[in-house]
Amino acid sequence: MMSLRLPLLAFLALSTSAIAQTPAADPNAYLEDIHGARALETVKRWNTQSLAALEAKPGFARYRQRALDLLQADRQIATPDQIIGDQVLNLWQDKTNVRGLWRIASLASFTGGKPVWRTLIDVDALGKAEGKSWVWKGATCRSPSYDRCMVALSNGGGDAVVEREFDIPSGKFVTDGFVVPMFKSGVNWAGPDALYVATDFGPDSLTTSGLPRTAKLWRRGTPLTAATEIASAAKSDVGINTAVFTEGDRRYALVSRDVDFFHAKRSHVAADGRLVATPLPDDAVINAVLDGRLIATLSSDWRGIPAGAVVAYAIADVLAGRAPTIERVLVPTATQAVEQVDSSKSVLWVKMLDDVSGRLVSLTRGADGVWTPSIAALPTASTIHLEATAGKDDTAFAMVEGFLSPPALYAVRPNAPPTAVDTLPARFDASTMQVEQRFATSKDGTKIPYFLVRKKGTTGPVPALVHAYGGFRNAQTPTYLVDQPYRSGPAGLFWVEEGNAFVLANIRGGGEYGPRWHQATLRENRQKAYDDLHAVGDDLVRTGVSAKRKIAVSGRSNGGLLVGVAMEQRPDLYGAIVMGSPLLDMKTYSHLSAGASWMGEYGDPDEPADWAFISRYSPYQNLKRGVKYPVPFIYTSTEDDRVHPGHARKFAARLEAYGDPFFYYENPEGGHAAGADRIEDAKRAALVTVYLNTQLGTAPQR
Repeated sequence: MMSLRLPLLAFLALSTSAIAQTPAADPNAYLEDIHGARALETVKRWNTQSLAALEAKPGFARYRQRALDLLQADRQIATPDQIIGDQVLNLWQDKTNVRGLWRIASLASFTGGKPVWRTLIDVDALGKAEGKSWVWKGATCRSPSYDRCMVALSNGGGDAVVEREFDIPSGKFVTDGFVVPMFKSGVNWAGPDALYVATDFGPDSLTTSGLPRTAKLWRRGTPLTAATEIASAAKSDVGINTAVFTEGDRRYALVSRDVDFFHAKRSHVAADGRLVATPLPDDAVINAVLDGRLIATLSSDWRGIPAGAVVAYAIADVLAGRAPTIERVLVPTATQAVEQVDSSKSVLWVKMLDDVSGRLVSLTRGADGVWTPSIAALPTASTIHLEATAGKDDTAFAMVEGFLSPPALYAVRPNAPPTAVDTLPARFDASTMQVEQRFATSKDGTKIPYFLVRKKGTTGPVPALVHAYGGFRNAQTPTYLVDQPYRSGPAGLFWVEEGNAFVLANIRGGGEYGPRWHQATLRENRQKAYDDLHAVGDDLVRTGVSAKRKIAVSGRSNGGLLVGVAMEQRPDLYGAIVMGSPLLDMKTYSHLSAGASWMGEYGDPDEPADWAFISRYSPYQNLKRGVKYPVPFIYTSTEDDRVHPGHARKFAARLEAYGDPFFYYENPEGGHAAGADRIEDAKRAALVTVYLNTQLGTAPQR
């Protein structure tokens, strides 16, 4: 087995710009200074050494080019990012338009499969003209005219954005229009000439999570500093934000004071500006508005209605001070979970999982308050994405795909056969491959589903790549093997084509089986997610799919924490670790970037009782000298303003201090995605592939 052993770093004196929250005893604290000269010099050295080693591996250039060809293929499906009135908005990216074209077409031409596009913003050209590395982050458009949008642009791909008013008919930014400076702001239209804005309003306007604690009403023609406060949060809260749902010319505004990541105090905004609390429990998820009713999904049992159910109530009753009738819209079974909910003109659309297989349901409400479901006749045993719904009629657009099935976009209407809008041709020969769903048994007896992709007729143990996440209610579902940059894009395809096994593990902490699946691993129960991952790895060995030390685990963000723990807890089982944008120093995570907002998931490390259980798995603190760990590939972005790059940096520095080998790549741009465009995604796919070949002793096909 070949590996890269990096030389030990001769540490210089601690930088005076290091983060004050970090204990002085940590010799790697200087790496938390994101743009500090000493920190960047260390990163540059690691990048240079690691890239030189990996890019010299057999097949790297070929993998990168093929990944780029796949990710930037001319033949793509134009997804309906938003439907505004009778028009469709889309961001189009290809080899010519790397950052994308934001464009618009009529809904009729789009549904007919022959959209006539008009470009609104050429993001690449805009960035070049303004001297910025603009990355598209979406648009919020005012209804019912849909002639103006607040466009969000990030300089480099981070979560912080500048919001600028754009006029759709003229295709230009509005002179002297609304502009909200660069920040992690929340913006919604409060009327034709007013915005709800939650942003950095100056001293004492942010929470300990670094997010807005004040929401204000900003009227056109006045400076942002003159905006009127409508609600505020406590400094210890995660933050405050607003939401505006529209039906025709009616707006329904909500203010949410987010106490933690999963609990919020929410209020309706009455016409006179009064705040009227919703009757919902604090952990409910607000989904949509239909026929004047607020639609929400329950995260806990409430009023005899089980967790995971979708409920509704009349907003007018709440605003009038009346106790509303709570209607049961949909109650999932034990194997089902609600993932997405949206409304069209008169129909509610619910995208569900049933044993991690997608299902799209439309529901209509009768005069008696009873909601009647109808299941859309979409392909079974697939992943379904509810892309967008139309407000002027009852059309929903759903993308359907699987590991071996290329994406297909359907227009779906209630009680009618779905219509194929566009289908991608196959990007690879899937006839030689097969997909199985299996179940491993975790330490406490829980059955953990996972998907296994490999070539037909494979016998004997082969190297396996297991991807998992296990947190924040985010379910992991099968996607076409050329997609999903978060899973290193086409790396999974290359892996299977060369005779290896790709595994997607549906461990607890995600939303695969609704709230109970997520809540099983919160705080002091975090170890259950790690036990689930180990159970999948052990099951691969037990069933002869793979062998010990021939299994790689991959994870991003919270998944990066997951694989960091896996590396330390089971070095006997895993032979490679793909660690992306990771959380690793769980002692100081709540003081780094957006970390304080996640204490509802992990706990508060500053509280001794919480640190007692967090300390048992925190990868940075649990790394030990003299242990033969698998050699990890760690990647992040300098501009990641969600998970601080200091996590990855400090972990690498400690490995180096202990004399342990590792590969490290920090992309200067890209934010939490670790890549601002598909060129970077292709490079990362190639790096991951040659890294896996190196660590697991496989050889690329010629």
